Amino acid sequence: MTSNNWAIEVIGLKKSYKNVEVLRGVDFTVQKGSTFALLGSNGAGKTTMIKILATLLQPDNGSAKINGDDVTKQPEQVRKEISLTGQSVTADYILTGRENLRMMAKLRHLPDPDKQAEELLRRFDLLDAADRRISTYSGGMCRRLDLAMSLLGNPSVIFLDEPTTGLDPQARLAMWEMIKDLARSGVTVFLTTQYLEEADHLADQIAILHEGHIVASGSPAELKSRLPRGHIELRFDNETTLNQACDLLKEFNATADSNNLTLSVITDGSTRHLMRLLTKAAEADIEIAEFAQKLPSLEDVFLAIVTSKKEGSR
Repeated sequence: MTSNNWAIEVIGLKKSYKNVEVLRGVDFTVQKGSTFALLGSNGAGKTTMIKILATLLQPDNGSAKINGDDVTKQPEQVRKEISLTGQSVTADYILTGRENLRMMAKLRHLPDPDKQAEELLRRFDLLDAADRRISTYSGGMCRRLDLAMSLLGNPSVIFLDEPTTGLDPQARLAMWEMIKDLARSGVTVFLTTQYLEEADHLADQIAILHEGHIVASGSPAELKSRLPRGHIELRFDNETTLNQACDLLKEFNATADSNNLTLSVITDGSTRHLMRLLTKAAEADIEIAEFAQKLPSLEDVFLAIVTSKKEGSR
C-alpha cells in the first residue's frame, strides 16, 4: 500500500518527560477512512501520542505525518485537516449548545455559522436542548456536543481521546453509533480507550501500546487469533455432580464456581478436544445440564500480551 493511502504515518516516535521515557520508538500507520484504536494501560502514553499527532506537543525524535503533512514541520496545514475531542468537555458551560457551535464556527471562519450549528444540532439529536446552557446537560449530551463541535470544518481525521469515559451504558452505545457514522462517511477516526469491548466493536485496526512500544497490532480478529485457547463452560444441576466433574476433569485445568454450579475448562478450541472432554464425562455417568464454548475476548488477548511482556522484562 502506498503512502497516499495513509491518513497517519508514525515512524520511530520518541518522547520523554525529564528522565521518564514515555514513547520509545513507536511505529504504525492508519489507513484513510478507517477507525484505529490505540490501547494501553493508564500511563502507557496514549494521550501523549494524540497530543503529538494533534500538534500540541513536540516529539523528541522520529516523525509523524497526517495526510502526508509533517506534524512538526507543517503544523498549520495539519491543524486544518484534523479535529480533537479530549477527555474533558471543552464546551463553555455558560453558553447554550447553539451558542457554543456558533462561536466555534466563527473561530474557524466558516460561512453561515447559524446554519452550521443547526445542522449539527439536528445530526446529534440536540435540537431540543439547543438553547439550554451546557451546565444543564447530561454527560452524554456534553460528549455529543463535543463531537459535534469537532466536526465543524469537515476535518478528514478526528482524534477521540477516551470518548466514552464516564458515560452510562445507553449513552456509550449512542456514542458508538455516532462514531460508526463518522467512519461510514469517510472520516478517519483515531481513538484511545480503556474499554476493550469498545475497541473490538468499533476499530478496523488496533495497536497495543506498552512501556513505550507497540507490542501488537492488527484487526480485532487477527489479535484474537494469537490466543487460540478458549474455555468451555459446563453447568450442572447440583453441587454434588459439579464436584464429581471437577475431580474427573482435573487434567483439563477445570475451575469450579459453586455459586453458579458451573465448571470452566481450558480448551485449545478443537472439536477433538471438546469430544474427549464430553466423552470422559459421559463414561463416568456425569450428566451435564448445558455447555457453551467461550472464545478468547480482546481483553484476554490484551492481558496475555501485556503479562508476557512484563514477565519477559524481568
